[in-house]
Amino acid sequence: MTAYPTLTMHIGGQWVADGGAGAMDVVNPSTGAVLGQCPKASTAQLDAALKAAGDAFPAWSRTSGADRHAILRRAADLLRQRAEAISHVVTAEMGKPRAQALGEILSSCDIIDFLGEEAKRRGGRLIPTRGNALIAQMVTHEPIGPAVLLTPWNFPVNLPAKKIAGALAAGCTAIFKPAENTPASAQLLVECFIDAGLPEGVLNLVHGDPGPIAEHLIASPVTRKVSFTGSTAIGKQLGALAASHMKRFAPELGGHAPVIVSKNADVARAVAMCAGTKFRNAGQVCVSPTRFLVAKEIYETFVADFAARASQLKVGDPGADESVDMGPLAHARRVTAMEQVVADAGGNRGEVVTGGKAIGGSGFFFPPTVIANPAPDSRFMTEEPFGPIAGIVPFENIEDAVGIANSLRYGLAAYAFSADLDEAHYLGRALRAGMVGINQLIVSSPETPFGGIGDSGFGSEGGEEGYLAFTDTKLVMLAKAGG
Repeated sequence: MTAYPTLTMHIGGQWVADGGAGAMDVVNPSTGAVLGQCPKASTAQLDAALKAAGDAFPAWSRTSGADRHAILRRAADLLRQRAEAISHVVTAEMGKPRAQALGEILSSCDIIDFLGEEAKRRGGRLIPTRGNALIAQMVTHEPIGPAVLLTPWNFPVNLPAKKIAGALAAGCTAIFKPAENTPASAQLLVECFIDAGLPEGVLNLVHGDPGPIAEHLIASPVTRKVSFTGSTAIGKQLGALAASHMKRFAPELGGHAPVIVSKNADVARAVAMCAGTKFRNAGQVCVSPTRFLVAKEIYETFVADFAARASQLKVGDPGADESVDMGPLAHARRVTAMEQVVADAGGNRGEVVTGGKAIGGSGFFFPPTVIANPAPDSRFMTEEPFGPIAGIVPFENIEDAVGIANSLRYGLAAYAFSADLDEAHYLGRALRAGMVGINQLIVSSPETPFGGIGDSGFGSEGGEEGYLAFTDTKLVMLAKAGG
């Protein structure tokens, strides 16, 4: 086991161990044991980070794309070299099995590489002119300015990597505030960027109470962009604050992903993929397949096979046993939330086929749970559970399934399984989401945009969009001197 690191902040090129606002415990969700003490930034330390980012921006924004790419490439290489050690820390802080932690870290390296390459590629474009007086019409993408990056705990390396790499590649400086329960994972990622040769003040790391820190950083005249991943409720609050200061805001918020399984689907393959993916990261994934809408002709088979697979998953402390399939939830509040969802599905409002009761002992464990035919107005069907609960609902025809899938304001990811090509194309068009997977459950790669619509947010991370999100579009119209 890799030793848990001493927690620090990084402000203006210096590692800072003492928090001006005190310190907070970091707890292992598998055992309830305290891993370490995390410093909490004071207002003065936040102001120092703001000044550092503001002072560093002019020089970093003028740094060539090739030079920015070189630093990001070195950071990705360092992250690959350190992935094994960092994966142990992710497992300790967040509770995901180490194989999943290692996969998250290595995919983050690819994301950093791709966005670094964008710094070399993005030169803008020329637009043909209409008259002889104009010599050129040029469109460029200029770095927007110092950015505030706010990330949650469920992917403590991947989500920060997207934001940090996008900002730095575009020429922005940044102040990064990670989740308070996964600070070491974030710190070890930042170390890779600093050790890669990032200039002083370009990337700053602060810890502490999320609400006051976010409010202070967003209100500052120094910052020009806010990128947030988290709940819809908090995203709306931060979006309103950013709007009041006329700052660009990119929210990646909650989801409640539907999965339509047509009678024309390969049922065995669909069950295997859905059950395997649903409980990844204990269901604490914003794009997790959650509402399974299954054709009545195959409904009973799907429920039985899905529940059987769910009940066979091994739940436990992944730090102590690497054969564990699913670890704990992030904290005790998530266990309570799961219990409330299950209780609401009692009686004639749904059948709990497997799971449904918290696992006793130390840590925050809840078993893989399957609810058959939950009521349309149940908490499960209307609120994002963000945990290891799946609901399976029968449907009569494909149009009805689409109607149920699109009935919520969430619109992050949606999925469908069908071997009928025409039906598959129909489902790809009809499902209302920022990302749709047909006959597969992967909707993210370094080259593709990641984002939703409706209450799931707007804008995208990843792909070229993840670079352009940190830029302003500028038009330069050049005419001959003297007309």
